[in-house]
Amino acid sequence: MVSTHTYPRLLFPPKGSFFLFGPRGTGKSTWLRTTFPSAHTIDLLDESLYQSLLADIGRFAGELRAVPKGTVVVVDEIQRIPSLLNEVHRHIEDRGLRFVLCGSSARRLKTAGTNLLAGRAVRRNMHPLLPEELGRDFDIESILRWGSLPVVWSAPDREEALAAYAQLYLKEEVQAEALVRNLPGFARFLPIAGLFHGQVINIAGIGRDAGVARTTISGYLTILEDTMLTFTLPAFEARLRVRERRHPKLYWADSGIPRAMKRQLGPVAAEERGHLFEGWIASVLRAYRDYGNLFDEWFYWAAGKGSGVEVDFLLRKGSALVAIEVKSSRNVREAELTGLRAITELPGVRRRLVVHMGDRSLATGDGIEILPVPAFLREVERGTIFP
Repeated sequence: MVSTHTYPRLLFPPKGSFFLFGPRGTGKSTWLRTTFPSAHTIDLLDESLYQSLLADIGRFAGELRAVPKGTVVVVDEIQRIPSLLNEVHRHIEDRGLRFVLCGSSARRLKTAGTNLLAGRAVRRNMHPLLPEELGRDFDIESILRWGSLPVVWSAPDREEALAAYAQLYLKEEVQAEALVRNLPGFARFLPIAGLFHGQVINIAGIGRDAGVARTTISGYLTILEDTMLTFTLPAFEARLRVRERRHPKLYWADSGIPRAMKRQLGPVAAEERGHLFEGWIASVLRAYRDYGNLFDEWFYWAAGKGSGVEVDFLLRKGSALVAIEVKSSRNVREAELTGLRAITELPGVRRRLVVHMGDRSLATGDGIEILPVPAFLREVERGTIFP
């Protein structure tokens, strides 16, 4: 059954001005209306407004001068006209206005004045819906299949909404903003990138499969990250020489998005289940880092080049490390604990956890904790994952 009500979000606004970023469809605009009901809103998705400001950017300053001092001003899709940040800066300083600058892409802001607001506007990120936000509506099988973007989760037909999401991304985020010169090449790249969800990035392999040059693939991957659709997880490297550095892992921000890019929207296939589950755990950890400072840094860990012995996540908070292995099966086999046993030698490791889709919490004789999803989520939500 599809829920149509608005879910309470875990994100709390800072006291001053801030940027709010997140992929399209994460519910940023809905959250802004709920959190700042009396704000003065300037929505750059309004095409007539957008065109008028492009023609005469001075109109933005004129509108701000008419706003009473101390007012909250929401500028939605700020990345469409980055030069507005000059006036934002001035009105924070001169008139004490509080700005909420919302966007689904940081690409054009990187080189377009964001540093003018250094120290005056912090950054917050909005993520797909979490189990804690969904409450009784949380269903792991639905999330693995369709993801938990509010725009998809609350749609009458989730499959149709996901397919439309992928097309809308190409049309409005990539084509309209002229992010790539070769749109057909980028369209061929997207389903290939979807196959790399939860895997170490192989630029040459992606380029070969997509029929696109290796240097172009690097740019395409940057576009995905800048538009908030993907994020990367670095390898843990202790005193390695530059030539020994490992490639990062690629994760999509929501489990439904890579399935949409692959046009694979039916029931979850056995071969994709493990990567989808691992990717969902990654997105949950990342959200709680942003919402509640769950950890300081995170990595994946590998014992040695070519050994094949890895641990999915290594979280650091202060000097303490927590190692997490993710298994989509209901029963964890002894052979699947090899990585967590090998990482014991790493200084600072305080806990070793396996998250699995079974029903029972277990512990091995050498201290590895095996947790079902609900038990793991309780620790993450309470912030007790570090001892």
